[in-house]
Amino acid sequence: MRISRRVTKTHSRPHVSNDNPYSESAFKTLKYRPGFPENFGSIEDARSYCRDFFFWYNNEHRHSVIAMLMPEMVHYNLVDEVIEKRNIVLQKAFQSNPERFVKGVPKAKIPENEVWINKPEGLKNVA
Repeated sequence: MRISRRVTKTHSRPHVSNDNPYSESAFKTLKYRPGFPENFGSIEDARSYCRDFFFWYNNEHRHSVIAMLMPEMVHYNLVDEVIEKRNIVLQKAFQSNPERFVKGVPKAKIPENEVWINKPEGLKNVA
């Protein structure tokens, strides 16, 4: 009896309330990224694909939940420097075309200091 060892694309359990939303988001990004194969020929193929994917995901992909920063920037404490540079660019854009910014000088979004999946009961009212 021969057992198939192919690694294939799955379609996880959508809308399951106890899933980790951050893991689910990363998994969806992996599955729907252009170039994701219908199936992998071997475990080595899958590992190679994922090695490249996770480098891109952490070092090149901008994440909306962390203010369009890359995880690498957050990990290496570069957030303040990047936000400062973005604000300089936004100020220059405002000075060049103030009529485009009806709400005044735009400010770069700053990521939250903390993000919780399930905030502990004692911290629910703490900002």
